[in-house]
Amino acid sequence: MKVLITDDATFMRMTIRKILEENGIEVIGEACNGKEAISKYKELMPDLVTMDITMPVKNGIEAIKGIIEFDPKAKILACSAMGQEPMVIEAIKSGAKSFIVKPFQADKLLFEINKVYSK
Repeated sequence: MKVLITDDATFMRMTIRKILEENGIEVIGEACNGKEAISKYKELMPDLVTMDITMPVKNGIEAIKGIIEFDPKAKILACSAMGQEPMVIEAIKSGAKSFIVKPFQADKLLFEINKVYSK
């Protein structure tokens, strides 16, 4: 499985990358905002994208819409902070297959990634 990690926080991208790589999942790219996520998706064609919701330039919702428009079969896992339930609902409506609330445990992240990947 090849994954594109999207988050504006470097620490969060590093955390997700570490969890995935320690579990044999290949990280083929990182993006720090929604605009970059869309262009990297088109360039790298990952099997799955982790998508932060709150980011500069283009937020996660806009990026999800942009990726789904390009590839309706894209597998996207939305990541949001506590208390962003309306954003999570919007992300799912926009095409994300599932969501995870930050901060998350490694096993929960892996469970959600595998769930989305198998959809």
